[in-house]
Amino acid sequence: MIANDDKITQNTQMPRDKTLSHIKVNKAIKEEFLEKGFEAASIRSIGARAGMTSAGLYRHYADKEAMFNAMVEPLIEEIKTWTAKHTERKHSLVDAQARKNDIFGESFIDMVREVILPRRDEFKLLLTGSAGTGYENFIHEYAYENQKELMDAIRDLKKKGYPASDIDEEELHMLLSAYLSACFEPIIHDCDEAKIDKYLSTIQEFFMPGWFKIMGLN
Repeated sequence: MIANDDKITQNTQMPRDKTLSHIKVNKAIKEEFLEKGFEAASIRSIGARAGMTSAGLYRHYADKEAMFNAMVEPLIEEIKTWTAKHTERKHSLVDAQARKNDIFGESFIDMVREVILPRRDEFKLLLTGSAGTGYENFIHEYAYENQKELMDAIRDLKKKGYPASDIDEEELHMLLSAYLSACFEPIIHDCDEAKIDKYLSTIQEFFMPGWFKIMGLN
């Protein structure tokens, strides 16, 4: 019975030890990528930060890109999920001819606050450290997908009788790029939470009247 108890204790301790090691590895990976970006980061340096050999790191991840992906993919999935729900909700509100404040009661700035800020280090990796990875164009691609969705929404609003603006894709691209860039700037510059919240409120107050006008909701 004692031997069996010892075996049970040993088996339950092993996953915890492995988890603690994995947490330490992930901390070292994030620090390395934030400091140097993906291309300049090295497995040897990550190992030194984690206090283990390169061989030890490869027991956690297959290669350097797998390490980077592990840092950013949870955030990317959250961004995609939030955006899909946001888009579906907007279409439902337009179909129901809701008031403009209801239609735009939730904006991209809410996604920054709810999804991006809790993972601001990972988002900064996407913005500034992803060159050389499969995600180096993620922000550009995300903006382009939002541009297409917004253009479709403007056309839909016009069909439903809203006085939406006649805006072409190039104009919309410029405006949307300016809006997203403004939202991202406080994160890039490592502003504290109070400043980020203040700046996001200012950005919302500045841009929302313009979006209302473009969508024919003013």
